Amino acid sequence: MLRIAVCDDDKEAVVRHKSIAEQCLRECGCAGETLSYTASENLLYDITEDHFFFDLILLDIEMPGSSGMELAEKIRPCLPDVKIIFITSHIEYAIDAFELSVFRYVPKAEIEKRLAAAVRDAVKLIMLEEGKTYTIRTSSRLEKIPYKEIYYIERDGKNASMTTARGVSKVRKSLQKVYEELNAEEFIYIDRGCIVNMIHIMQIRHGMAVLKNGESLPVSRSHLQEVKEEINDYWGRHI
Repeated sequence: MLRIAVCDDDKEAVVRHKSIAEQCLRECGCAGETLSYTASENLLYDITEDHFFFDLILLDIEMPGSSGMELAEKIRPCLPDVKIIFITSHIEYAIDAFELSVFRYVPKAEIEKRLAAAVRDAVKLIMLEEGKTYTIRTSSRLEKIPYKEIYYIERDGKNASMTTARGVSKVRKSLQKVYEELNAEEFIYIDRGCIVNMIHIMQIRHGMAVLKNGESLPVSRSHLQEVKEEINDYWGRHI
């Protein structure tokens, strides 16, 4: 079940945005619940102190107290995979929103036209990321790792070293063998010795793949253009 938070200091806007989000869940055939907030501090408290989990947050930027930008920075460590849709009347925030790895930016002047599409796309992506796991079997353990938690996989001698949200796991298989077993379009080679999960790439900058976990990985010159094209193609088909 998906959990959505709607946060705006304008009570009428909260009601309107909550209604749009719930309608989108019904259209996508997805079970979920939507919680409303009119104060950014309350949402922040629920996430950081009461450990509320949300898959998607609809967030107004211009609010008293903590702004939407400040709030997004504070909740990222608690909810690294949460999708955030910023709603604002100031277009200059769009660049900053990209730097925060925000899923979508919706101008208030185009709420009716663009918010529903943004929510539907976010829900589709969340559903796409759910459910798939990679299993590591040894004589002493069996470990199932959700695809969405895998950041990247590197060649490590005769092993493949998998960096995930939980830490590092090693499997005694070649990198190519792991790639074939994953059999998922979101995993791409950025170098002969490294596979990255595209859903965690924030941007390609100066020949580096910048990931949501703060790491930057070098993209080989021979792969650079192909990597850019694959990322654009992937998001073009799914978003």
